[in-house]
Amino acid sequence: MSSPRNATPHVTPHASDVTSDGAAWLASAGAYPRSTMALWEERPEAPVVLPCGSAFDIVSAPAIFGRRMLDRMWEEGPGSGPVAEFRGRMLLFTAPGTAQRLPSLLEWEEWSARGRKGGRTGEVPPLLCHGAGDAVTVPAPAGAPPRSGSRWLVAPDTRQPWLPGPEILLWAAVRAARAAVRISIFPPADQGAKVYDVSRRR
Repeated sequence: MSSPRNATPHVTPHASDVTSDGAAWLASAGAYPRSTMALWEERPEAPVVLPCGSAFDIVSAPAIFGRRMLDRMWEEGPGSGPVAEFRGRMLLFTAPGTAQRLPSLLEWEEWSARGRKGGRTGEVPPLLCHGAGDAVTVPAPAGAPPRSGSRWLVAPDTRQPWLPGPEILLWAAVRAARAAVRISIFPPADQGAKVYDVSRRR
């Protein structure tokens, strides 16, 4: 699986902030990017509702499963695009068109896996796919107050970030589901503090 990512991200206990180029990319998703940028200049801590389908699609996963997907993408796969946590959900920014294609790929994988000897090794929980016609609230560029449940794990830092497509999301979901059945009943310590610093990714 090819990828522009060659470096494994190092992990820090501090959430990332969005760069000015990353904020410009996020704002470009809307019909009035200058208004969005003006809002953030006045209130950099304000979350904003952005439309999907043009600059990006978003795949929303339950927080724990989404983190497992993210771990698979960075440890075994090509890395990820921007990723945020918002009110108990993991928001994975993906290539436009992913929201339309991913559900059918997941259905095919489930049908195919049930036909293989031994059946499934783990269940993929419902993933919410937001594409053209949808809008999603994303965290503020400057981050959010502690314990708000809203933060960037992989913050956008360029006007043209690399975004994974539906095949990569399918691969990560299946790997995360398989790994889930092998996880100890004792969770790793301080799961909530793990974020992804991608300053060395290019």
